[in-house]
Amino acid sequence: MAIAVIISVILMSVLSLLKVNVLLAIVISAMSAGLIAGLPFTEIVSIFTSNMGGSANTALSYVLLGGFAIAISLTGITKGLVQGLRSVMSGQRVALMVLIALIASLSQNVVPVHIAFIPILIPPLLALFDRMQIDRRGVATALTFGLKAPYITLPFGFGLIFQGIVRDNMAENGIDITLGSVTQAMIVPGSGMLLGLIIALGITYRKKRDYSQIEPKGQPSDIEDDDDTPFKFELKHAMTIIAIFAALGVQWATEEMVLGALTGLVLMFLLVAVPYRQIENVMSRGISMMGMIAFIMLAASGFAGVLEETGSVEALVDASSGMLEGNPWIIATVLLLVGLFITMGIGTSFGTIPILAVLYVPIATAAGFSPLAIAVLIGTAGALGDAGSPASDSTLGPTAGLNMDGKHDHIWDTCVPTFLHFNIPIFIFGLIGAVML
Repeated sequence: MAIAVIISVILMSVLSLLKVNVLLAIVISAMSAGLIAGLPFTEIVSIFTSNMGGSANTALSYVLLGGFAIAISLTGITKGLVQGLRSVMSGQRVALMVLIALIASLSQNVVPVHIAFIPILIPPLLALFDRMQIDRRGVATALTFGLKAPYITLPFGFGLIFQGIVRDNMAENGIDITLGSVTQAMIVPGSGMLLGLIIALGITYRKKRDYSQIEPKGQPSDIEDDDDTPFKFELKHAMTIIAIFAALGVQWATEEMVLGALTGLVLMFLLVAVPYRQIENVMSRGISMMGMIAFIMLAASGFAGVLEETGSVEALVDASSGMLEGNPWIIATVLLLVGLFITMGIGTSFGTIPILAVLYVPIATAAGFSPLAIAVLIGTAGALGDAGSPASDSTLGPTAGLNMDGKHDHIWDTCVPTFLHFNIPIFIFGLIGAVML
């Protein structure tokens, strides 16, 4: 039975690396796991669909947040931010990249719009980057840090979703742990990301890079045709700020991202920050932006359900416990490598957690790891590969903004730098935290 989970995970990773749609790769792999285990096809489908509801809250949160992000962008409030950056940060390369990392961090927790801010903020700044000869690999690293580090370490916004998924899936597999304990555990690998950012911005990408010599690829957009008229703060911008703070207040009070996002979205229309006639446009664009991510998480939950039902997880635990018995450093290393392999393949740390928890909890429990250590293992393994994966929104988002003029390569200018500067220190810090806690 152990072969079912091994083959299905390998198949899922290979299909994803071959650029098969991630959602299809997960569905195909789930079906293969059930068939290898000898389950009837109709039963596999039933198990898969019935377990998809495990991530329904998270999926709905993403869809609503997508609509909220679109509504904010339609108000034009980001125009003032872009113009301010141009006037204040000219000539300060490292400081500007640090500021971009901070802005990206706000998109995960304070103003939870995820990658939606990138195509609004970054393309108008490309001309400034080129004049300052900023290495865009450093900007990609700064953006990926902001998209990832906050949800790993802070229990707000997307961090509330991520750490909640870790907590809930540990509970489903027999380990009760509080959200505060998960946060405490995830500070360790998060510190590794901070070290990686310091090395990237302070050493690796500190030097100038001349983009005038780089030949654009494809048909770049006309990014220099920007609206340079002075930004004027209007009533709709004040209403937008009220909606943002209201969304955060509801989220903090209820610890429910769905309610927070719904509050902010509804207030955007009630306060007329966005005209009511735009509601269809807002929601359709929000679903278009975040819907695939939501369905990937639903499918991952269904995949985890199929693996549990086949009994292949228990068989893998029995087969692995003998091989991994003994040295906790070896056990943690193997588990983290498995997490890196899986997440690099499917490109979503959130959707990977249900799969990893099913595998990790029994193995780590049998090996004597504490609940905090298991939380570090699951959270770190889930986060590994989010940076550096060609299929991850943490790399696709930065590339979408930085390649608007055709001068930024997704693999070599985003994926490789973020893999080197983040996955390596996350792995090391996560390994130390799993053994020491």
